[in-house]
Amino acid sequence: ALIVAPTSLMANWRNEAKRFTPDLKVVVMQGAERHQRRAQVEHADLILSTYPLLSRDAQALRAQAWSWLVLDEAQNVKNPRTKAARLIRELKTDHRLCLTGTPLENHLGELWAQFDFLMPGFLGDARQFKLRYRTPIEQHGEPEAREELARRVAPFMLRRTKDAVATELPAKTEIVRAASFGAAQAQLYESIRIAMDKRVREAIAKQGLARSHITILDALLKLRQTCCDPRLLKLAQAGQVKESAKLEMLMELLPELLEEGRRVLLFSQFTQMLGLIEGELTQRGIRYSKLTGQTRKREEAIAQFRGGEVDLFLISLKAGGVGLNLPEADAVILYDPWWNPAVETQAADRAHRIGQNKPVFVYRLLVENSVEETIVGMQDKKRALAEAIYRGQAQRGEALFDADSLRALFAPVGES
Repeated sequence: ALIVAPTSLMANWRNEAKRFTPDLKVVVMQGAERHQRRAQVEHADLILSTYPLLSRDAQALRAQAWSWLVLDEAQNVKNPRTKAARLIRELKTDHRLCLTGTPLENHLGELWAQFDFLMPGFLGDARQFKLRYRTPIEQHGEPEAREELARRVAPFMLRRTKDAVATELPAKTEIVRAASFGAAQAQLYESIRIAMDKRVREAIAKQGLARSHITILDALLKLRQTCCDPRLLKLAQAGQVKESAKLEMLMELLPELLEEGRRVLLFSQFTQMLGLIEGELTQRGIRYSKLTGQTRKREEAIAQFRGGEVDLFLISLKAGGVGLNLPEADAVILYDPWWNPAVETQAADRAHRIGQNKPVFVYRLLVENSVEETIVGMQDKKRALAEAIYRGQAQRGEALFDADSLRALFAPVGES
């Protein structure tokens, strides 16, 4: 069997295989020395490889007949045009399986891409799928199309919710902590909002809404960075603002949790933000471990927290939002909200998983009357779309951006 997973999960797969199936012979095809292990593949039970290495090892993978081809975090092949997505469709295998906690992150086309790997043609080609399902569901909110799609995919989706699998898990409590801008940060936010609102309106007038998403997302990124900390912005005017309402709130909350004996995971999408937080921790003498995409000794950083050397673990959402088992933690802080609530839930559940014996508290930090409050509201639409497909409910779906949502996202402070 061939297991393909993100690079960051190789150690986790190897350790879990050793724990649950010690009799299976496992070969990890990772690193430059993997070529020396190629002769072991024929006699192994389980081969572990990564998405980035698929194209490099294409010839060897095509030459082998597999009994199982399993994609872990299968949303990695949501773009069918990537080399990895094309290659996995070419491999000879008797059975195919996708494992993911987020089969639908942004739009229904991602779900189609995974089914196109599993059963090519089952949902038609991309154009047919868009005409029959995506456009009617996402743009027109047609319940009939949504119910038809849900019925079609239901027999092939095994959805195992945590409530059903781990009934013994203690409670998870989610708490929203909101900060208020100070005068200087509020003025900065408003000036950026006005400039970005004008830029977005001009882009939409020139090329339409559908072709303006990159401009919109870039504008929203600047507003989100302003909420996190003005120092994230590469703007001269931002450098003059010496306050960060959210960082100040974090540095009030964090010492309290640690003094209570809590063990904390702190997530941010911005690695630079984690660097700014590090500076505050160093000033206060708070010890921590850190995991980002640049962390070379990943297992060492994880072991430092799991072993109890430190009680705080800083993690970038991309590097540690999936695949980690950290039941030693009983508090999770999500420093900045993300568009997709499933991604946030995945991160929070690094602590709330099998092996946890204490109640888990998840703190979501945001700045009130800002774009962050609007993002949290938009998360409900994402959650409704995903739930409707998973459970076959006929709820209305909407595109990520429409005229109303854009007005809310770029609303002045106090009006969002």
